[in-house]
Amino acid sequence: MNTRQAVLFTAFLALLFGLSACSFSNERISTQTVVSPLPTETVTPSPSPVPVTLTPTALTCLTQPGVVQQDVVAATNPPQEFLIYLPPCYSELTDQRYPVIYLLHGQTFAQDQWVRLGVPQTADGLIHSGESIPFIVVFPDDRYWNSQPGAGFGDRLIHALIPYMDEKYRTIPDREHRLLGGLSRGGGWTLKLGFDFPETFGSLGLHSPAIFQDHAPTLEKTLKGIPEDTRPRLWLDAGDSDSELPSILAFEDMLASNNYIHEFHFYAGDHSELYWGAHVDEYLRWYAQAWREEPDAQ
Repeated sequence: MNTRQAVLFTAFLALLFGLSACSFSNERISTQTVVSPLPTETVTPSPSPVPVTLTPTALTCLTQPGVVQQDVVAATNPPQEFLIYLPPCYSELTDQRYPVIYLLHGQTFAQDQWVRLGVPQTADGLIHSGESIPFIVVFPDDRYWNSQPGAGFGDRLIHALIPYMDEKYRTIPDREHRLLGGLSRGGGWTLKLGFDFPETFGSLGLHSPAIFQDHAPTLEKTLKGIPEDTRPRLWLDAGDSDSELPSILAFEDMLASNNYIHEFHFYAGDHSELYWGAHVDEYLRWYAQAWREEPDAQ
């Protein structure tokens, strides 16, 4: 190869190398675009609130005795005093209403006679055991039996004491939940007021009743005037040595001859606190039967 050829060959190689270099520098390199996700905040869901279950706290008063307290209807002349038994939890269960038993004491005794005979303790037992719904017992004072104001006792009871009770205390103010009972003179008042105002009392308890002499002549006429469907349920009891037994048996015959449905209980005993105290439990159970099938009064 001569000099001229060598120069041409060298120039050719230089040109070829230059084209190759340009081609490499313009070559497109394929790349993969990776899109990274934006950072996110991890939110841990809050747990659902647990419902709060309010478990009622057992009222300790449910196992405690009821209370006996003194009250008075000051508007009457003389003021009508009375003791009242309020059942367990009366102060705590402020929406609950109660039946009422009015228990009248005997002649020469005072408003605490039924209390001394054990009515509050017997009532507590019936209520605590669930044998009866809770109830109120009222023990009116009839201390004026042998003086002029004594004749007005019935009027004070019907027209003052009962309205006072229904207004001040949480009673169930209807005849089916208002009962009247009495022993001896209190039984005489129970008979008179129960027959004169049958729309007021649903039950009458006559325990050795001393029937008022001035009431006896008109008693059967009064009885006949009471429509059969409004006759109060009636309990009558006496001891076989009771000083009032002849009039009590005559009255029981009158009830039977007029088809007056009643219970007559004839026991051994006389006209005394010993006899009545022995039967207080039976008396209270009979009164409470008036509401035995009922749910708690509200």
